[in-house]
Amino acid sequence: MATTVGVIGPEDLVHKVLVVGTECGVRRLRPYVCPRDDDTGRTAALARAETDALLFTGIVPYSVATAAGPLDRPAMYVPYSGATLLRTLVELLRLGHDVSRISIDTLGRAEVAETLTEAMLPTEHVQVLPYRPGLTSHDLADFHRDARDRRGARVAVTCAGSAYRLLEHELHAVRLSPSRHSIRAALQALLLATAGAHSGDAQVALGIVEVEPGPDLARELRMLGGSLAELPDGRPLVVTTKGVLEEVTAGFTRLPFLDGLAARCGTVRIGFGLGRTAAEAEALAARAVARARAVGTAAAVVCPRDGVDIVIGRGPAGEREDGGGADALARRTGLRQRTLDSLRALAAEGPDDCLTAHLVAERLDVQQRTARRILKRLERAGVAVPTVRREEGRTGRPPTVYRVRL
Repeated sequence: MATTVGVIGPEDLVHKVLVVGTECGVRRLRPYVCPRDDDTGRTAALARAETDALLFTGIVPYSVATAAGPLDRPAMYVPYSGATLLRTLVELLRLGHDVSRISIDTLGRAEVAETLTEAMLPTEHVQVLPYRPGLTSHDLADFHRDARDRRGARVAVTCAGSAYRLLEHELHAVRLSPSRHSIRAALQALLLATAGAHSGDAQVALGIVEVEPGPDLARELRMLGGSLAELPDGRPLVVTTKGVLEEVTAGFTRLPFLDGLAARCGTVRIGFGLGRTAAEAEALAARAVARARAVGTAAAVVCPRDGVDIVIGRGPAGEREDGGGADALARRTGLRQRTLDSLRALAAEGPDDCLTAHLVAERLDVQQRTARRILKRLERAGVAVPTVRREEGRTGRPPTVYRVRL
């Protein structure tokens, strides 16, 4: 089935993305226009209900939408650095402007410096205001005015149409709009990510259940959206898929009927394995059950193929596993308390309690692959939310910024 992509942003940029996407063969593009930034959250909620993936026309609508709530499907934004910024600089040079004294909002300092350096342009007098949640169009306009009055900036380059409208009659202002190359690259990356997500949702999920049988056991286990079988030792086996299991458990955070089973049967241990084949999923489910026994008398554990165990449900002695205690969080994430303490201190050092795999790898002295797994544990435990995915037009995994609440 073809992927339907919702394109979200200002009307002119949405139209440009639709034109470029259609030209490069993407047929199922649906426009979602946001006249104002405040409308982005509601517009994204509508798009989520009607599309398979979301492409935002820039970092500003993307950040506003993620701040309003998780997007729960593949989502990216078109980057304005690289080819987009370079095209604007070339046009300014062609018109005779001094690009060594400009002010630029929304883009990161490193992105701007890299583009200027590659173009062999000086950077020492270029003023940059990186985007952060909460910045308004008036904040951006004030930044450009200050750069002009105090630092001699001669051109204001903005990524926000609302800021451009505030500035266009006061100083020479240029509004960045994504280049065709950036749009094509973002669309291709989003389609690949969506195909990978759909493939992951179809993974086999097997659940091994250790519980005293009761009259409602079959009905409750069928809430997991699959079928029931039986292992040779008599234990129930739930057969479903990763996508269905993730939806029923609210993103691997809670098992709705676990409390009821525990109240009736006392001991309830359920282990889910996610694998490409039934044999792989069953082996992971066996490992998950063993982990559930270590957690307590009532617990459910999910073991994905990447080895990141996810504990959901209740802890020992009836303690709620999703409670607010430090021990409960350590059990739920499968991380040591010392590791959580280090992550909490690291998050407090930066703005907005944000972490990246690179920062975590440096602080914990682990590989970035391990750092990404740690952040994914925090996300599945409900204490970390991916907020910004920055696409640089480069190969490899794009960095994800997580806002954490430890």
